[in-house]
Amino acid sequence: MERNVYLKLTTLDDARHLLFEKCARSPLEREAVPLSLAQGRTLAEPAVARLSSPAFHGAAMDGIAVTASDTYGASESRPVTLRTGKNAHWVNTGFPLPEGCNAVIMVENVIPGKSADGEELAVIEKAAFPWQHVRKLGEDMVATEILLPPGVLIGPYEIGAMAAAGVLRPTVFKKPRVAVIPSGSELTPLDEAAAGADREKLPEFNSLVLSALVREAGGEPTVFPIVPDQPERIREALLNAAGSDADLVVINAGSSAGSKDYTAGVIKEIGELWVHGVSMMPGKPTALGRVLGKPVIGIPGYPVSAILSFEQFGGPLLAFWQNRAQPERAAAVACPFQALPSRPGMEEFIRVKLGQVDDTLIAVPLPRGAGTVSSLSRADGILRIPASSEGIAAGSPTPVKLIRSRDHVAGTLLAIGSHDNTLDLLDSMLRKFRPGHSLTSAHVGSLGGLMALKNGRCHLAGSHLLGEDGVYNRAAIAEHLQGVAVHVLRLVDREQGIIVPPGNPLNIRSIADLVRGDVTFVNRQRGSGTRVLLDWNLRLLSLDAGKIRGYENEEYTHMSVAAAVLSGTASTGLGVRAAAVALGLDFIPVGVEEYDLVILSRYWEDERMRNLLSVIRSDDFKKAVRNLGGYGVGKTGELLWTFAG
Repeated sequence: MERNVYLKLTTLDDARHLLFEKCARSPLEREAVPLSLAQGRTLAEPAVARLSSPAFHGAAMDGIAVTASDTYGASESRPVTLRTGKNAHWVNTGFPLPEGCNAVIMVENVIPGKSADGEELAVIEKAAFPWQHVRKLGEDMVATEILLPPGVLIGPYEIGAMAAAGVLRPTVFKKPRVAVIPSGSELTPLDEAAAGADREKLPEFNSLVLSALVREAGGEPTVFPIVPDQPERIREALLNAAGSDADLVVINAGSSAGSKDYTAGVIKEIGELWVHGVSMMPGKPTALGRVLGKPVIGIPGYPVSAILSFEQFGGPLLAFWQNRAQPERAAAVACPFQALPSRPGMEEFIRVKLGQVDDTLIAVPLPRGAGTVSSLSRADGILRIPASSEGIAAGSPTPVKLIRSRDHVAGTLLAIGSHDNTLDLLDSMLRKFRPGHSLTSAHVGSLGGLMALKNGRCHLAGSHLLGEDGVYNRAAIAEHLQGVAVHVLRLVDREQGIIVPPGNPLNIRSIADLVRGDVTFVNRQRGSGTRVLLDWNLRLLSLDAGKIRGYENEEYTHMSVAAAVLSGTASTGLGVRAAAVALGLDFIPVGVEEYDLVILSRYWEDERMRNLLSVIRSDDFKKAVRNLGGYGVGKTGELLWTFAG
């Protein structure tokens, strides 16, 4: 089979319009279901009230039912006496009114009494007006009235309305059936991967995510066995799926333009290929077509691409077939913390974390790679860069679609600066002990964090910048935060050192060994405290950084450095002991450094900050930090000093 190429990319809007045009006729049948099973289903026909609600004139209060005209003229000076059982009738809320009654007087406004011959009386001092405290027949709904139109997604409120109206078997669309075909010779079933059956293969979990998206869209997924990258096997799987009772076929992976990407070619060979390549990132390799009369969506293999591709095509198509509007995420306007360049001609979806700083919603981009599925689970929103744009300037107000609620974003403290594993621990414990509040962090290095504070783009920053005098943070804050008042709080003392593979096969013992020809190094980014510490030690030892192989290779977190050493990308890197311990690596200590939180003074008394400080100073947090290894908590939570700016 010939190699696939993107002859022409189709815009996202054009591709979706074409899909809807080709699939305009819904294949979904209709069925009546018991009301108890109707939640999450979509009405295919109007729900018409069979009963009026209420079906009678009923009391809206406990009291006496009366004919309003019998009470006219009643006042404190001229009370009216009614005879119970004759022109006054005791009723409870919800009960029908006796014949001829058209008002209810609340029990607290009735003075009970008895006549001389023992007859029960009701004395009132205020007249009633017609239909006072009465729920009229049909006040909520009237029989034969259209209660709910087609296309409505049935939820608890709709169930209540239909129950009251006697609609006990609403007619809904049958759930759209979606065949999900995972493909790729590099894949192994998720349970086998978890058991360590074949460590050279990747766990197949996209089908699990796609199935969840199908259910969320009101469909019923069926996952087929993994198909290897062989044209004849892909052809067989597509024909089997299209020949089944599925309404839609989704095949995951193999839709790109690589030598092993056969999906688009097979669709074209056995059916129709409408689109191959959409001008969106992630999700560019999406393919759209039809096989045996069934629409087929070729979903890219990278997890983020797969999710976004389905959200742009699969979900909308299922909603379209069910005649319902696809749920829209709430929108907001955010200012990117940093410039976001983008490739012209491609519509890009960038996952961001969000934090409200003063009156501005700040967006911090997460990794943009199509394979970083955690960027979606960690994101608060998605920022969309139009195809006509070359990117977004830092601080430029930009629309963003919210993944998390506005309340979640409002309760978030935004930390930008140096990375440390204890920040994630702190966020976890803050959420647990102070529900509604959270800490979100972005890792741009200590210096980047101080500049973010200066520009009002975060609430606090992690910093461990070593000054020439050997004191942490004081000189850097004085230099970069002129005019900005901050409080400086000790979070942890931590061991920095050289991370090496288990057994230290290259026998690396000190910073001096980094210039050896057989050692490859992975560095932290410029402006990070770890990079400053390395350069400080190199100057102390009169060593040339240019002689370190890999000095220019940068990572943004301690865990990324440790992962590079674990994978063999580098033979060593500088980082904290906790990162080495977490990945089972060896560690050669270089020294203990002070990792502080630099907090904008105007947020020191903020409720979110007070709760954060409470967690930091708790014994539970300190114990959890000690368990990570390589940390000291002797001064944790201590206010070191304030800087007036």
